[in-house]
Amino acid sequence: MLRPAHIGHLALLRSLIRDAARDGAFDPALAWDSPAATRFFAELRQALKTGYFVVEDTTSRSVRTVAVPGYVYWADETAGSEPPVGFGLFRAIDDGYELWLTGLEAHLRGRGHGRAMLNALFSTPTGRRTKQMRVRRSARTAAVLEHLLAEHGFTATRESERETRFVRVAPLPPVEPPAAPRRPLH
Repeated sequence: MLRPAHIGHLALLRSLIRDAARDGAFDPALAWDSPAATRFFAELRQALKTGYFVVEDTTSRSVRTVAVPGYVYWADETAGSEPPVGFGLFRAIDDGYELWLTGLEAHLRGRGHGRAMLNALFSTPTGRRTKQMRVRRSARTAAVLEHLLAEHGFTATRESERETRFVRVAPLPPVEPPAAPRRPLH
C-alpha cells in the first residue's frame, strides 16, 4: 500500500537512505554525518515539505524548481497503525520522471516486497510517466533491481564506473481500473 510521502516521513527516509548508503546503493557520504549528507538531507526535507527541489545549474548558475513527488510503502494493510517500510521518490526530468530514490527495510528484501513496492510505484500516475532510473553498480541489490526494472520495460542503456542508467524503452499499456463487481440478479 502506498501513500504520498510528507515531511513526517523524513526520519524513516533518512534511516533507509543511510542504511542503503552503507550497503553501496547510495553515495557513501550519506551513511554518516558529513557536509554532503547535511546538504542532501536539508534538500530532501525541503522536497518532502513542498514537493519541489531548488536546483542550481553549475555551468549557467541558473536556478529552477524540480517536482519531487514521492510515496511511502507498507508491506500490508497496516498503513496508519504501523510505520511504513519503504519509499520511492520521483524527480521530474524533461520528458517525464526518473525514479530517483527508493528503499526498503533490509529484513523485507528477498521476500517479494521489493517487487510489490515497485509494482505499486510504477502504477501511480507519476510512475506510469517514469522514463529512467539510475542504479549504483556497488549496490548489493543491483542485479535484483535490474531484473525487477526489466519487468517494467526498462533496459540498461549506459554504464559508468559508478552507475548504470536504465531507460524505459517501450511504453507500458495503460493501467485499466478493476472491473466493478457484478450485482446478483434477483
